Amino acid sequence: MASTLVQFRTDEITRIKATNICEQLGIDLPTYMRICITRLVQENGIPFSMRIEEEEDSGVAAYKAMREASRIAEENGIADMTLDEINAEISEARKNRK
Repeated sequence: MASTLVQFRTDEITRIKATNICEQLGIDLPTYMRICITRLVQENGIPFSMRIEEEEDSGVAAYKAMREASRIAEENGIADMTLDEINAEISEARKNRK
């Protein structure tokens, strides 16, 4: 099948942003455009979404995890256990598991 040239205009900022997104996805802008056109025809509509998920700061994720652990401890009445009490609970659970 013969190839044909398809051109379109867009502003420079949009082109740069699109190129950067494509690079993060491991493709170039012309490849993305070929994917879009091919899938558009195959699906007879816009068939997909490609997004770069924002990575959460590990410090934020750790903070959220600690807040959730504290909430669970409060709900179960164990929020103010000492380290010795926690270790005793762990030892008892290990004994019962055997």
